[in-house]
Amino acid sequence: MAGFLQQIIEGLSAGAIYAGLALALVLIYRFTGIVNFAQGELAMFSAFLAWQFVQFGMPFWSALPATLAVSFLGGMLTERVVIRPVEGAPELTLVIVTVGLFFFVNAAAGWIWSYQVKSFPNPFPEGGLRGGGVTAGYAGLGVLAVVGVVMTLLYLLFRYTKIGLAMRAVAADPESAALVGIRVGTVLALGWGLAALVGAVSGVLSAPLLFLEPNMMGGVLIYAFAAATLGGFDSPGGAVAGGLIVGVAETLTGAYVDVIGTELKIGVPLLIILGVPLLRPQGLFGTAMVERV
Repeated sequence: MAGFLQQIIEGLSAGAIYAGLALALVLIYRFTGIVNFAQGELAMFSAFLAWQFVQFGMPFWSALPATLAVSFLGGMLTERVVIRPVEGAPELTLVIVTVGLFFFVNAAAGWIWSYQVKSFPNPFPEGGLRGGGVTAGYAGLGVLAVVGVVMTLLYLLFRYTKIGLAMRAVAADPESAALVGIRVGTVLALGWGLAALVGAVSGVLSAPLLFLEPNMMGGVLIYAFAAATLGGFDSPGGAVAGGLIVGVAETLTGAYVDVIGTELKIGVPLLIILGVPLLRPQGLFGTAMVERV
């Protein structure tokens, strides 16, 4: 029993990282209807920025706010320069643009910082809480706490602020929002900035576990897509829940299904990505689309 609980705890810790990136994917999809295939690379670039700030001599907890601020502005700039010119274009065009952005950001990171693996400082202390034969590491608990704080702040933003209300209005109906005086273009840029900020949190939390290099978020992006698909691409809370479920599922599968093991557990998110759209296209917590005839 203790071993099973240990796997659950480790799965929740991994799932919190997937949830952070899935939340960024969902935010952009809700505001623009775009699935951003470059979200993982933007998070990776933010992790490199945090590493660079630390190399300049900044303490980690000072480098983190600076990284989030730069990531937020970078997300807004990306929307203005890359996405705005193709707004309203066919879906295939938008997919090509985000895939192109994926390769551009990856190449830029490799050119600036090289493809050599770098060590990233872990902001959380070593060790953990022990009880009943189970250990909850401080790093895993810290990741869960950070994702919980981010989710709470987003809820407060959308629920109790004028900016959040405007963002919700644009997500629901951009044309009606424009008619009541909301600057839709500005709100969309804020949405991209906010998604970049949330993705940066995921990237910075992933770096100490994965080692820092330009391709580090490739696998995490697959799990994040699975989390968003499972939870629902129009549900931020569902993205977080989906991330935790995916994390626990792949950990338990790797530990207890001998045929899969640790080598093939990447098949779990791939199965979710393929299976959920067939069985429940809106995900567990998403809203089903209703078309009036």
